[in-house]
Amino acid sequence: MRILATLWMYPLTVAAFAPARWLPQTDNSCRMSKLHMSVPNGFDTLTSGLASIARLPFGTIVASPSLSTNVPRISAFYDMEGNTDCRLVRERISELDLNVDTVIPAGENSRAAKDASYKYYLGDAVNTIPRMVVVDESGERVYSGRDEVLGFLTDVFGARKPIMEENEDELKKKIVEALVLLGEPLPSLLRFGRAQDVAGCARSSETPRPSKPLIMYSYEGNQFCRLVREVLSELDIPYELKSAGKGSSKRAELSEITGGSTQCPFLIDPNTDSQMSESKDIIEYLYKNYATFTPPIEILGYLSSAVTPLKSVYKVLAPLQAGSGREDKSEYEAEIAAAKAEIEKEIVSDEVVIYTYSLSPFCTEALGVLSSLDIDYKEISLGLEWVPFLISDEGVQKRAALGEMTGQTSLPHVFVAGKSIGGLYEGLLPALEDGSFQSLFKEKAPIGKVVLEGSFE
Repeated sequence: MRILATLWMYPLTVAAFAPARWLPQTDNSCRMSKLHMSVPNGFDTLTSGLASIARLPFGTIVASPSLSTNVPRISAFYDMEGNTDCRLVRERISELDLNVDTVIPAGENSRAAKDASYKYYLGDAVNTIPRMVVVDESGERVYSGRDEVLGFLTDVFGARKPIMEENEDELKKKIVEALVLLGEPLPSLLRFGRAQDVAGCARSSETPRPSKPLIMYSYEGNQFCRLVREVLSELDIPYELKSAGKGSSKRAELSEITGGSTQCPFLIDPNTDSQMSESKDIIEYLYKNYATFTPPIEILGYLSSAVTPLKSVYKVLAPLQAGSGREDKSEYEAEIAAAKAEIEKEIVSDEVVIYTYSLSPFCTEALGVLSSLDIDYKEISLGLEWVPFLISDEGVQKRAALGEMTGQTSLPHVFVAGKSIGGLYEGLLPALEDGSFQSLFKEKAPIGKVVLEGSFE
């Protein structure tokens, strides 16, 4: 169901909210300016696969190795995964079966772009992406921009073999060349907004960072490698790249490590002595170890902005649904007072308390975020949804009471140490990003049990 919902929502969301990426950010509800990866679902796999198909055969099959005995070493490659120029360079790196000592994410808000104390800080060179640093017997050289980097690779390793033979019809060759040119931006469009800046879950100074570089066996044309590279970029994690395309000499090396498999991607983390090959497992591992939380499905952030105007309607409907229109106002007021008293007890009964609807995707994602934090929390369900016959009688009263107490009737609604911090996108995520969520804790405790109270009857 989650995948199906994502499938129909994605094109509508991109079409409606793509311009919002460049709008000034004035409040928390607009803070998610770009799409960011969560744990990939079927739709991510589909669009990444289409991105690979759009560029076949580039970045997939290893070309004939260079005969040069003085091949320079690529010591660093400053990369933006979602950038078309960077991708064209990565395709050649895969085709030439080259290793890169350190691939450095260099998107907007990355440490390479913003942090002067960072080992790989670019300074004034921040606008020279892609940027390649090579070392040979004559010393270190730097190549900046697509044309300069690709020109260097051509000078050293020779030009890419033409797709069509020389004796092919000229008109046919021109058509194919035009199609190839038109296909260059397609992967970036299919993976709209991904890996262009650092995700909120990796911007805090409290974000855990690997002390030793991760090692990634990958090649550009693989759809699953792309999903992992996107997250590495969004988490601002440098890594050592071992190209392992079809026909690569690294495949034998990979087979020896894994006991026979040459599947890519393959990640080695020397910091934890961990090795893994499934893209979903790798991404879950990266969020667990090198992010402050696991982000929710990105599309919901844009849908949340779309339904924001409806929240004023919810505020009007909540008391009416709870019976504020009855002739005997005292009965309604007594019910709401009782609901308030119960809420006051509930919100201090655990460090974190979240009010939810069982069928709400926003609530489901908020619970997922909390579960990724390794903290105890209590979930209190007000029913399946807010509409009549789906919300419990008690839920109707609590919803109206929450509105009077906090001004918010929509769910999820998160309380930390008895204090309301709001919903998912207007409260929880901004609080996690700026550290205010963590500062409200008296102490952190690992998740023991998740307590569920209330149910729809």
